[in-house]
Amino acid sequence: MALNDFDLVLFGGSGDLAMRKLLPAMYSRDVAGDLPDGSRIICVGRHQWSQEEFLQEVETTSKSHIKAPAEPQWAQFLERVVYVTLDATNVASYGALADVLRKDDSLTRVYYLATPPHLFAQICDNLAEAKLVTPNSRVVLEKPLGRDLASAKRINAEVGKVFAETQIYRIDHYLGKETVQNLLALRFGNILFEPLWRREWISDVQITIAEKIGVGNRMGYYDTSGALRDMLQNHLLQLLCIVAMEPPTSISSDAVRDAKLQVLRSLKRFTPTTLAQNIVRGQYRAGHVEGQAVPSYRDEPDAPEKSSTETFVALKAEIDTWRWAGVPFYLRTGKRMADRLAEIVVRFKPIPHSIFNQPTSSFQPNSLVIRLQPDEGLSLNLMAKTPGDSMRLKQAELELDFREQFKTPRMDAYERLLLDVLRGQLTLFMRGDELEAAWEWVEPILDYWEQDDSNPTPYTAGTWGPAAASALIGRDGLQWREEALPED
Repeated sequence: MALNDFDLVLFGGSGDLAMRKLLPAMYSRDVAGDLPDGSRIICVGRHQWSQEEFLQEVETTSKSHIKAPAEPQWAQFLERVVYVTLDATNVASYGALADVLRKDDSLTRVYYLATPPHLFAQICDNLAEAKLVTPNSRVVLEKPLGRDLASAKRINAEVGKVFAETQIYRIDHYLGKETVQNLLALRFGNILFEPLWRREWISDVQITIAEKIGVGNRMGYYDTSGALRDMLQNHLLQLLCIVAMEPPTSISSDAVRDAKLQVLRSLKRFTPTTLAQNIVRGQYRAGHVEGQAVPSYRDEPDAPEKSSTETFVALKAEIDTWRWAGVPFYLRTGKRMADRLAEIVVRFKPIPHSIFNQPTSSFQPNSLVIRLQPDEGLSLNLMAKTPGDSMRLKQAELELDFREQFKTPRMDAYERLLLDVLRGQLTLFMRGDELEAAWEWVEPILDYWEQDDSNPTPYTAGTWGPAAASALIGRDGLQWREEALPED
């Protein structure tokens, strides 16, 4: 689908996200021939830079995040980039932006707010007061979209005073990953799994997003957020929705988002008793990652000495619907873990009886593993006969590596999502009621921790988190995937 001519305005245009992700993504789409000739990228920031000084900053900072940029294409891309000095909190300074924007209401105009969320409302109000919001304008909101239900509602209401819901794009970069969309294709483009995609055949679902890295230079943000707000409330819950949702009537934005909303509203609410039983929070201590010694969270630069912020969360969720009643969904995420991965594991129930000369307990349950990173793909684990004259079965994998199967160049998540914004496609973006439903389910956890005097359970950096996370799933007679893998 060809793009219409556009002006993309990046608030926070000199910041880390713009330099590291957004500008490289737009460069890649320019090289691919997706951007109309007259389209521009207008970077807005407080620095009193000239156009030449800003382009030098892009050259120094952003170019290093592009793999093998070609000089002619890079020079051509930079011709699209315009810098505007602007104080986002001062409506008078929006005149400089108005002078740069083209006076054509038929053009697509996208305002990407890569800023702290407390500025969202003020920026939107100032855009409206400066008469810069047209019927073809859109606004993109980066996370965090609130700290709790009340602040999420406030953001929705304040932005909603200026932009209609159909103009608001709440971005979650995990939904732009190729594998997430392949999960939609797997479920709704094939008949194979649909009869099995229910409680009668599925034992449990595990969703993991693990990082080797620590907090890095994000301590100012992370210590006031933690793993629950930073990862679980958005990325993990969105993945759960796609796994568990009912087949939508079409791939249209509202059909898909209606189906996801139904999952969020069907999540079993926590009680004080189930909160204590079904949630583990942890904080990493000093350890080794890839053979290198790494410090404790509390010894990271700028960390509070007695911080109780969680860097790890694991929980058991349940969905009260006919399809999923009784099937546990285990979610976990953490920093400084044993490996970097993002995956969804759908484990099927074990066979009821062995006809072979080996016990039923020796059979690994079939499982479908959907890998989001680092190597995107699918694997289906089955029991198969080992070579030789004895009838002995062992687990084997059917593997689909997307990179090997499809030789075409792959798009980064931000590339795909930016294109969708420019095309006006909302399917991969959260709707306001989705955001509020997610916070409504998460908020009792936050309240429980606030009233609880205990600190997060310590775990050694370079491991899979606290032992309590293994105990959480172990109470149901199950194991996390890495613990359940058979030894060679």
